[in-house]
Amino acid sequence: MKSDFVAEILRATGTLRAGDPAGATAIIRAALAAGGLGPGSNAAPGATAVASRPSQWAAARVIEGSLAGEPAPAADKGPPSGPASKRRNRPLGEVLRILGDGRRRLGLDGAVRRLPARVPELPLPDGAEFRDLTFACAAGSRRYRLYVPASGSDRLEGLVVMLHGCTQSPEDFAAGTRMNELAEEHRLLVAYPAQTAGDNAMSCWNWFRPGDQARGAGEPAIIAGLTISVRDAFAIPPDRVFVAGLSAGGAMAAIMAETYPDLYAGVGIHSGLAYRSASDVVSAFAAMRGQGGPGLPADDLKGEGGPRLIVFHGTADSTVDPSNAERIMAWHCGAGRITRSVQPAAGDRRGYTRIVREGAKGVAAECWIVDGAQHAWSGGSARGSYADPKGPDASRIMVQFFLGTAPDC
Repeated sequence: MKSDFVAEILRATGTLRAGDPAGATAIIRAALAAGGLGPGSNAAPGATAVASRPSQWAAARVIEGSLAGEPAPAADKGPPSGPASKRRNRPLGEVLRILGDGRRRLGLDGAVRRLPARVPELPLPDGAEFRDLTFACAAGSRRYRLYVPASGSDRLEGLVVMLHGCTQSPEDFAAGTRMNELAEEHRLLVAYPAQTAGDNAMSCWNWFRPGDQARGAGEPAIIAGLTISVRDAFAIPPDRVFVAGLSAGGAMAAIMAETYPDLYAGVGIHSGLAYRSASDVVSAFAAMRGQGGPGLPADDLKGEGGPRLIVFHGTADSTVDPSNAERIMAWHCGAGRITRSVQPAAGDRRGYTRIVREGAKGVAAECWIVDGAQHAWSGGSARGSYADPKGPDASRIMVQFFLGTAPDC
């Protein structure tokens, strides 16, 4: 099963949720026909037709079993038979319902409450602006919000590019992370690029597609171009440009660290995944579950020399397995002395483990593992989705890390 086919099925699910069952049916029929599996297909019937696509059947069984909450079959199995073949004959409406359930099982709906697509506009201090803009370049265009703090009227101290997670919007992400409040406090610009359903069925950054994992093309080129445009327009020093993201946005932030290490001085990854964790939808689901294989080859690891890195992840994250935090640190951070400290829970505040890796010029990377936290921005506001008010304040800690000040946690 090709990733394009899976993407079309996910798009059909979103169309059904939007109240258009006829549109969802049309999308699925078109996807089946394009893959040689629909009524208009020229494929031979029976075993001969499916035998020519063993890898597609294997991927289909992995996804189908996952959606049904069953263990994934071995990758070398042939076409489904018995109970599996009966599932393929279910009515379309039931299949779409299973897909919707599977989306939640796979974490595409998250473990923390979601908000409606429209989020109330945040109140602004006198003199501050939250501009609604669009950036375009050869690789494409994106809408984005740009917070210009009132406190920066004399001098701005830096730029933070914030990449939201699946199903989120810039406004929702700003509300949940409270990053605009930190921007006022530290005189920072904050840019929030928007991913829409037109770019991805779930408004996710496409961190799992090879075409969006390289410099000079795809979404990395758009995000980098947007960053440079804002940086230059406001004369931000190059060593004061940072990027951070949550979930799919965190995975894209890891891609930006690898593909544009000369552009960002610091990178924050919250509940995300390492660069090159996946190459299609199926491997993305596996990586999210912590089944990304034994790890990257030693000669592939990036090592020290890129942007400084800070990682947050919750121990109870059932959407993106916490083992991905270790993979991120292994990919980006190289060797160096490691110190570890543990802060127990106090009252309604979560405990955490903080791991610090020293580099040649000081702290190269930090990893905060938050006890009992799910797939949510630690220390965030309940006004936004995927936010956990009980954890240590990830936004404040990230900003302090970026600016080189000690965290007051």
